[in-house]
Amino acid sequence: MTTTASPEGRTRPPHDDTGAVRVLVVGDEAPLAGLLSLALRSEGWEVRSAADGDEAVRRARDFRPDAVVLDVGLPGMDGLAVLGRLRHDRPDVPVLFLAARDADGDRIAGLTAGGDDCVAKPFGLEEVVARLRGLLRRSRTPAPCAGSVLTVGDLVLDEDSREVFRGGEEIRLTATEFELLRFLMRNPRRVLSKPQILDRVWSYDFGGQVNVVELYISYLRRKVDAGRPPMIHTRRGAGYLLKPATAGK
Repeated sequence: MTTTASPEGRTRPPHDDTGAVRVLVVGDEAPLAGLLSLALRSEGWEVRSAADGDEAVRRARDFRPDAVVLDVGLPGMDGLAVLGRLRHDRPDVPVLFLAARDADGDRIAGLTAGGDDCVAKPFGLEEVVARLRGLLRRSRTPAPCAGSVLTVGDLVLDEDSREVFRGGEEIRLTATEFELLRFLMRNPRRVLSKPQILDRVWSYDFGGQVNVVELYISYLRRKVDAGRPPMIHTRRGAGYLLKPATAGK
């Protein structure tokens, strides 16, 4: 595993007025958790750790982290179950999963369960820091004042409050789902390719796995289009677009 470079000169992600960014590291491998904690503290972030699922849930309630690094393979309550408990208390907290490189099922399960990103072990500490910066930036960067409310048909997204409504009914989204929908709504009726979406929403090449875009598009469809005329459309071989729904379809 590589070690993190000196943090001098790096751009820090935004944090609240009470102090440093707070990150909870959850994993039962003490050496790995220690290295991660050291790397994150070198960023000037406040770090707490937990070795199992029950401890993670307790610490999350007390510590109220801005982001969570969560190993899928925990003893007892596994990482997916921990995610469910975290999302119940803090639906918008960004979660970065850690999974074995050969455990593709764990990686997909983590994303399907609502994780915002996933890193395969073994990994470089710099990669984890970069992924967390991206998650924090997406979930916490204030939207510009001008044009802060996006409207497409009966779908409304408020960039300031991070609220989404369709037909007056509120839709709860994770930080990544929100950023994906915002990108689609800023480009109505325009076909956006998977590489374009990866670059804008994830800000890096997701290990070449463009199927993560398909996965998150399916999440949005379940929340935005469920029981309603569809707004999110696939253009086979080209990408996806969002447009006002056509009545009766």
